[in-house]
Amino acid sequence: MNTRPLEHIRVLDFGQYLAGPLVGMMLADMGAEVIRIDPPGGPRLKEPATDMLSRGKTAVTLDLKTREGLATAKNLIARSDVVIENFRPGVMERLGLGPQNLRAINPRIVSLSLPGFASTDPALADLPAWEAIIAARTGQFTDMGLNRRLMGLNPSFTPLTLASAYGSAFGAMAVQFALLARDDNGGGHIEVPLASALLEGLVYNCEQIEDYPDRYKSPREVELDRRSAEGLPMDLSFAELEEFLDPFYRTYTCADGRGFYVVAGSVKTHPRRVLETLGLSQLADELPDFDAYMDKAEWPDEWSLRNYPVGDKDRERVSSAMKAAFLTRPSDEWEALFGAAKAPATAQRFSQEWLTDPHALASGLVVEVDDPRHGKMRQMGNVAWLTGDARALDKRPGRGPDSAPIGDILAEPKRSGVVGTGNKGWLDGLKVLDLTNVIAGPTIGSTLARFGAKVTSVQPVDPSVDPWNTVVFGLHAHRGKDSILLNLRSEDGQDALHRLIADSDVITMNGTDEQRDALGLDEERLAAINPRLILVQLDAFGGPVRGPKSDHLGYDDLAQAATGVMLRFGGGMQTPEEHAHFGTIDVLTGYCACVALGAALLRLERTGKGGIARAALAAAGNLIQAQLMYDFDGRAPFDEPSGREALGWGPFYHCYRAADGWMFFAAPTEKQGALRAVAELKDLADLPEESLTGPLEERFATRLAAYWVDAFAGSSSTVIPLGSLHDTRDAALQLESSDEVDLNRGTFSAIRHDLHPMGRWCDLVAPNAVRPSKAKITVPRPMPKYGADTRRILLELGFSEERIATMIETGAASQSWSEKYLPE
Repeated sequence: MNTRPLEHIRVLDFGQYLAGPLVGMMLADMGAEVIRIDPPGGPRLKEPATDMLSRGKTAVTLDLKTREGLATAKNLIARSDVVIENFRPGVMERLGLGPQNLRAINPRIVSLSLPGFASTDPALADLPAWEAIIAARTGQFTDMGLNRRLMGLNPSFTPLTLASAYGSAFGAMAVQFALLARDDNGGGHIEVPLASALLEGLVYNCEQIEDYPDRYKSPREVELDRRSAEGLPMDLSFAELEEFLDPFYRTYTCADGRGFYVVAGSVKTHPRRVLETLGLSQLADELPDFDAYMDKAEWPDEWSLRNYPVGDKDRERVSSAMKAAFLTRPSDEWEALFGAAKAPATAQRFSQEWLTDPHALASGLVVEVDDPRHGKMRQMGNVAWLTGDARALDKRPGRGPDSAPIGDILAEPKRSGVVGTGNKGWLDGLKVLDLTNVIAGPTIGSTLARFGAKVTSVQPVDPSVDPWNTVVFGLHAHRGKDSILLNLRSEDGQDALHRLIADSDVITMNGTDEQRDALGLDEERLAAINPRLILVQLDAFGGPVRGPKSDHLGYDDLAQAATGVMLRFGGGMQTPEEHAHFGTIDVLTGYCACVALGAALLRLERTGKGGIARAALAAAGNLIQAQLMYDFDGRAPFDEPSGREALGWGPFYHCYRAADGWMFFAAPTEKQGALRAVAELKDLADLPEESLTGPLEERFATRLAAYWVDAFAGSSSTVIPLGSLHDTRDAALQLESSDEVDLNRGTFSAIRHDLHPMGRWCDLVAPNAVRPSKAKITVPRPMPKYGADTRRILLELGFSEERIATMIETGAASQSWSEKYLPE
């Protein structure tokens, strides 16, 4: 297929800084014609990252405050398909380019707004939405992970631009889904508040379960509970934390001094593979190994090799044996051995190392672009792509000011076509067969369900993953789906799978190419079954082309380790830490896979051909570091804030303690000018920037945070008290059993599912990051108990009652994994 997925789409990218330009870059990477609209003076982000974000785009400079500039913009809008902007609410309306104005110019235009906070939020809508302000208000910097809480470090700052990463993925996905529905719904406006997207991305840090069983708590969580109950201080050192780390979720030191991260708990075959690869088969044979789905009261031992975490009696001896084994070889040898053994682990790398990693470059996870400003520039690769898109790696550098062929474009006829008037879900009628597990893969289906897709989840009769991953994490990732349990190694199970495939439009799976092909889901087989069928595949280290580690297994934490997140967050090779938030990369990868699906559906609409849509954990690891993921000769040092004590980027973008608690101060553009405008601070404005943090700490501590909020109100600089994720969730809770959940009443929304089939209530973030003006968003129903729909689905597939009974009796199908929804 030589047709690029989005080559028929024209995008006007008014975005500035990060989120808007990222959406434009994603669409350009899949073939869209993207025109960057620059204000006089050029893009506001004056960093090399802007050159990366501009790849594949042409540019035009327009002063939208002049009649001529506005007229040109309107003429371009009449000949385009998509408009992207990430200004504060109301800015585009004041320019005469609000959603209604755009639709008057072009009824089929899809417009995307990426404000920091929702336009419907009276308290937050007008806040200057710097990335860290969004993070601070949402709660990203507070209680940043179990390590930091046990060490008594609160708050912690991270330079990871999570809000823009999640928001841009939601935005690129939503734009494409809206384009698919134009004939039914017409053009429409979409708002994706970045703070809403951030809360959805950190959903697993906000999840709360009534009477949560102790068996699922890690040693660090148990220690936190103990210290809180006994009033003990949170004062552990980093070295002391080691005894609380699970042997199968931690970093080990190799003979060359490099850290090597292992993530191998929870999948029943993985801990044994790790121990066998290390030459510790005898130890593996000595460890308890029994069904993880029994209630703890029935366990024959205190823990099982199939169930996270490792028990107290074995944790130290397993860790000690693994420490000693890792010291016998350098990290590169271990990486090759673990990859060949399908044992999930990777060497720790700095981001700069990842940008020159042979696999990253060979696979296209990192690309080289001949940039006119910086020379040969290594950049993050695609975050979504389609197999067979031969030009996915053909990255043209962004073209400078006024490079867009305006005359040729304005000579084109205006966009025309059917203008629907409906408000159907963008994916109504789409049938999705979900073959995924854990977090990243299932996130695809649960996301599609909110847009109207019918999703059927297929899981094995004998679960390979423990209930911590399948049930606890599945409460969010499997919302809105039907559930069937099949033994795909049986003839009847294969028969049922083939019938499901024949009735599906999209299949989702998480696995390597080897695992995909073993299931018979390679591109040729898919085309033979149904040339319109789309497979959405995600894995750990796959890229647009194959590289030496494409078939290595991996999880969120391993992508963090490989791409540099852990070393940045921990501060160096001696103190690597997993990023504080569960599913940081997992959830984002699921959203990126939806971006790839959007491109595949748009290509299907034009060509009648399906194919394989792809995303990878490592690519999402690039995306959460997007502002930093480039390198070239002469680049400034990789000296971004890192480590446990980081509180910001210098004095003008920093966490400070006010008299009544922590707050974040952001004045990255006004800098000293912001201080001069506040009476209590103007005497500090002439101090050298490098010596200003201490005096500002002293001065901010003299007043309440609310005072400083008022002091900077009305400017592009701002102060916001630090929130917490749990407080943000609790303030936004709506009861499932009450009136219909309102997804648009403010920036944040969460649901207490008090009618949950689990028999316990649970709190989950609501699906409110994507807010279309002309399409229905469905609140997905709670995840069913695994297997709850087996019999009904088999009947719908044409199996008789007698055959279904036989399938259940012989183990070809099942209706349950355990007596209780959540084993206790």
